[in-house]
Amino acid sequence: MKRRKYHRLRYQLGGTLLFAALIPYLIRLVTIDNAAQMGPINQALYGTIIAIVAGTLLFRNVTTYPGVENSAYVLPAFTISFAALLLVFIMTRLDYNRTMLISGYTLSIIWFLGLYSRRHRHSVLRIGVLPFGEKARVEQIPGVDWVTLVDSNASVIGLDAIAADLRSDLPSMWDRRLADFALSGLPVYHTKHLIESLTGRVELEHLSENSFGSLAPISAFMTVKAILDWLIAACAAIVLAPAFITLAIAIRTTSPGPALFRQRRIGYKGDVFTVYKFRTMTVERELDCARDDAMTKNDDVRITPLGRFLRRTRIDELPQIINILRGEMSWIGPRPEAEVLSRWYEAEIPFYRYRHIVKPGITGWAQVSQGHVTDLDDVRSKLHYDFYYIKHYSPWIDLLIVVRTIGTMLTGFGAR
Repeated sequence: MKRRKYHRLRYQLGGTLLFAALIPYLIRLVTIDNAAQMGPINQALYGTIIAIVAGTLLFRNVTTYPGVENSAYVLPAFTISFAALLLVFIMTRLDYNRTMLISGYTLSIIWFLGLYSRRHRHSVLRIGVLPFGEKARVEQIPGVDWVTLVDSNASVIGLDAIAADLRSDLPSMWDRRLADFALSGLPVYHTKHLIESLTGRVELEHLSENSFGSLAPISAFMTVKAILDWLIAACAAIVLAPAFITLAIAIRTTSPGPALFRQRRIGYKGDVFTVYKFRTMTVERELDCARDDAMTKNDDVRITPLGRFLRRTRIDELPQIINILRGEMSWIGPRPEAEVLSRWYEAEIPFYRYRHIVKPGITGWAQVSQGHVTDLDDVRSKLHYDFYYIKHYSPWIDLLIVVRTIGTMLTGFGAR
C-alpha cells in the first residue's frame, strides 16, 4: 500500500537514530567528567545504532503481514534487538555505558509509539476498485474504504491503491489507465493478491498449475530453522524439567491416569508419529481410535479442571519439546492433526496433504488467526491460513506468530 510519511524509512530509522542514539550521546559528552568514560560511551553508541537498525528491520518485516496492529509489535521488535546486543556485550566482555543502552532502548520504543499513535488517526486504507471481475468479493473485506471507479476517467485523488481483477477481460482504455496509475506511483494490485494480503489466507479454490511452485518453502531456511528448533528445545527441556515433573505429579494426583497423553498424528512429508502432550482429559475416553473421540468439542465434558487451565494457556503442548528433539516437529508450523482426522480431511479437501511440506509446529499461523477447529468447513478455512504460512515461510512470520502466541496464552483465544 502507499505509505504515509510515518511509514517511510527515513522517519522510522532516521528519527529513531537521532532521538534515541545521537541526542543521548551528545548529552553524555556534555556531562562526562572523566575521559576514561569515552570508550564505554562510544561502544554503547555503536551498539545502540546496530540495535536500532536491527529493531527497525524486524518491525518493518513483521508488520507487512495482515491483521497486524503495528504499535503492538514495537516492544517485541526492539526488545529482541537490544537483548541480542546485550548478550553480545556480555559474551565478549566489552565495556559499555548502561545509561546509553537503556536510554536508547526506551527512546526507540517511545519514538515508534509516537509515530504510530499519529498513524492510528489516519489508519483506514482507501482503495479504488475497478467495476469488473471480483469487485463484489473484494469489497466484502472489512477495515478498508472501498471506492468504485465507475469509469476510466474517475478521480483517484486520496486513494492508497487500485484493485483490479487482472484475469477479467479489461477494456483497452482501462489497460492504459492502469499503466498510468503505476507510472504515477499509485500501486495497482490484482484482487487475488490483495485479498490474500488483507486476510492472511491463500484461497485454495483458485490454485492453478503454477501454485505449488509459488508455495514451495525455502529449503535453506528450513535447515537453519531445524537447527535453531533443536537448540532452543534442548535448553527449554533442561530449564523446564523441574516444572514438568511438578506438573506431572499434579495431573496424576488430580485425576486417574498417566501424566502424558500420546496420539498418532500426521507430520512432515505425511509420516505418522506419536505426539506428546500433558493429559487434560479423563483417561477412559481420551483415545484416538475413533474420529469423534479425536475431536475436542466446546465445553467438552472429558476435560478435567486442571486440564482446562492447561489448554487455555497452551501449557499442555509443551511436552512436544520431545517431538522437536526427535526431529518430528518444529516450534512453529501447521498444527499436526490426529491420524484419523487427517485421513478424513485428505479424502474430503483438495490439496490438504500439501500442508505436510513443512514440519508441523506447536503453534502456527492458523492457531493465532483462527483458533482450534475440527468441523470440516472450519478445517477447510484453516487450510487457507496454513497455505498462507507456507507461501510466506520466513523468520518474519515466525516472529509474528511467537508474539501472537504469547497473547494467545494470556487470553486463551481459540482454546477448547
